[in-house]
Amino acid sequence: MLQANEVQKRFDRIEQAIVQARQSTMSDGNASPELQDCIEKLDRESSKAKQVLQSQDEEKIRDCVDQLEMLGDEAKRTCAQDARVAPQVKDALMKVHDQLSDLKHQLH
Repeated sequence: MLQANEVQKRFDRIEQAIVQARQSTMSDGNASPELQDCIEKLDRESSKAKQVLQSQDEEKIRDCVDQLEMLGDEAKRTCAQDARVAPQVKDALMKVHDQLSDLKHQLH
């Protein structure tokens, strides 16, 4: 398992990427309601994850990251199906997805 401070650093970057994705989606105006919902779910779950990270319970942290990664997968699929989405939205979501996937693999 990664050290707690490294997990926290990575998670901070993931949160920043989620915020960027949310902002890009809001400014795009063409994103589907389904995609907007996916990003909101990611945002809510990342807020919950902050508390889990503070617990330093490795199993709970892994479960939380797994949940976030599944939401990232859902957002990626939804984005791919929405042809009207701007490239900056797709880029932001790919960044979120890639960072979550990488963290998940480092924790398992």
